[in-house]
Amino acid sequence: MAIDSDTVAHIARLARIKVTDEEKAALAGELSNILQWIEQLDEVDTAGVEPVASVVDAVLPWRADVVNDGGQAEKVLANAPDGVPGFFAVPKVVE
Repeated sequence: MAIDSDTVAHIARLARIKVTDEEKAALAGELSNILQWIEQLDEVDTAGVEPVASVVDAVLPWRADVVNDGGQAEKVLANAPDGVPGFFAVPKVVE
């Protein structure tokens, strides 16, 4: 499947990315190469291959799911432009 400049312009508009006319031609070639590579992967026979989530058979350790405040409230609130002790202060948005 080949990608043309119009398709690149459409994709760029959907992604809200500004792309110049010079970049459209280069991106069309790169996207076409990616799609050709994916088409090559479709040709691989994967019958009988079990799906895996990892290349190593390892079980990750679990930790207790404990709700807490993180113990860093002072550090977090130090980043606030305007704060009240223990809280973020924001401008009023509803009249």
